[in-house]
Amino acid sequence: MTVQHSSADVDLAFVLGRAIDDSAAHLAARSVGRADTARIGESLERRFTELVRRQVVPLPGALELLTALDAEGLPAALVSASPRPVVDTVLDALGRHWFTTSVAAGETPRTKPFPDPYRAALNLLGVSPAACVAVEDTPTGVASAEAAGCAVLAIPSLTAIAPAPRRTVVRSLLNVDLVLLRRLVSDSRAA
Repeated sequence: MTVQHSSADVDLAFVLGRAIDDSAAHLAARSVGRADTARIGESLERRFTELVRRQVVPLPGALELLTALDAEGLPAALVSASPRPVVDTVLDALGRHWFTTSVAAGETPRTKPFPDPYRAALNLLGVSPAACVAVEDTPTGVASAEAAGCAVLAIPSLTAIAPAPRRTVVRSLLNVDLVLLRRLVSDSRAA
């Protein structure tokens, strides 16, 4: 039996959770006639920003978790491989008041899957990786957070994420509360 994968399935591994520049370079390399990477990147950023502006909806349980963090005085950061205009659109949709800081693509020497954005957020928050749980939905984000030394809570979006040491996978943020986050920090410190 042969399994057929669409080009979108093949591309997903190279673009999901990645910076727009990375996605544009991948798509340009796969295009006939080697399309202009910069032009693809500009188009992707415009389209993605508009889609986020029109369609951003918090995952079920996200606002409840942010409310619980805020009630306990626990800081939160939004760490993204998306450019600042997209991050600002998400912050506006969710409510900027939930986040102490945010880090976007281009604000660190490298972006996800490298640890730089998480390290920057940890520095801005004034916390150690051992005191942090990164909530991620892509393998790229998981790799970034783990490389920075954070425990990871993964809620897979468009592709599977396997459990691993210092990584817990749940199906929904509805299954997440402060008790679980504290346990993940405690387990991380004990490891």
